[in-house]
Amino acid sequence: MKDIHIQEAFNQKDIRWIDVRSPGEYSTATIPGAVNIPLFTDEERAQVGTLYKKQGREQAIHLGLELVSPKIPGLIRQIQTATEGKTPLFFCWRGGMRSQTMAIFMDLIQQPPFRLIGGYRSYREWIKTRLKDYPLSAKMIVLHGLTGVGKTAVLHQLEALGAPVLDLEGMAGHRGSAFGSLGEVTPRNQRMFDSFLYLKLESLKDEPFIFMEAESKRIGRVHMPDFLIAAKEQGIPVLLEASLTSRTRHLLETYLDTETDPERFHCEVKGALQRIERKLRPAIRKELNDAVHSRNYTFMVHTLLYHYYDPRYRHTQQFYEEQAYRRISSEQINQAARECFQLWTELKNQEKPAQALK
Repeated sequence: MKDIHIQEAFNQKDIRWIDVRSPGEYSTATIPGAVNIPLFTDEERAQVGTLYKKQGREQAIHLGLELVSPKIPGLIRQIQTATEGKTPLFFCWRGGMRSQTMAIFMDLIQQPPFRLIGGYRSYREWIKTRLKDYPLSAKMIVLHGLTGVGKTAVLHQLEALGAPVLDLEGMAGHRGSAFGSLGEVTPRNQRMFDSFLYLKLESLKDEPFIFMEAESKRIGRVHMPDFLIAAKEQGIPVLLEASLTSRTRHLLETYLDTETDPERFHCEVKGALQRIERKLRPAIRKELNDAVHSRNYTFMVHTLLYHYYDPRYRHTQQFYEEQAYRRISSEQINQAARECFQLWTELKNQEKPAQALK
């Protein structure tokens, strides 16, 4: 067994991160890519913790040994299956007894592992430190546009074409509006968002230009770091434009998920509407509630765009109509993505892009 710090851990090759904390801890936040092989179940962890508080460390250790002993062969098999020939790198919350116990098991069968000093807590502090003053050198190409123009869809197609993309809504597990958590998305907390953001930025650190969407500071449950907000504001603005009809269609294609669980989706729509209806005139509120009741989602989306979203962003839209580096129609998402990709290619090929953009 070798204990290593987080920086050294990230420099290792052919390792497999193994989170030995309970399933509940793992589901809250972990190191991206880590496999969960828990030493204790959530219930067992609670039992050991309670005994520790009431009778002390020694009694808690004895209970832990009783709980773990029958599991040892199974745990070793799980580790060997998960590592697939790579070296396991164990971590728990603070780099304590749980990760040490797992590492001892592997030492016993002469397959020495790594163990993370400080556990997940040290990893979290490391990520926070690096994001606080991240040296972002790339110029951001920022997609602006009214709700429903397809900014996220264009980003996804750009990524498929091979362009560097920062999909912040994907990292946040949210679509950035009152209706942003509808459908098959899983909102993430700040810890997981920061982890995905840092790893993505590191993978793109040599890119001179990166695409992103013009997000607000808060995206669902998370907040963008200040350096990224500054990069967005100083970025190259690209305005996507589409008709109200096309935007309605784009949103329905994105959000409508009635095939998997139409009743759940219907309840989520009603809940999302309740969060904003106080901002609507009574007549519009009634029209929207009637549309939801009859499941006329097309009318609902069209009405929301016209009476709620478009008025809120009209001033911003007018500004970027005047200031945009390029205006691109997104009536057809595929064509819009190709035009954005061509813009990225042009910018890369310029010998002095900073001067060319002045």
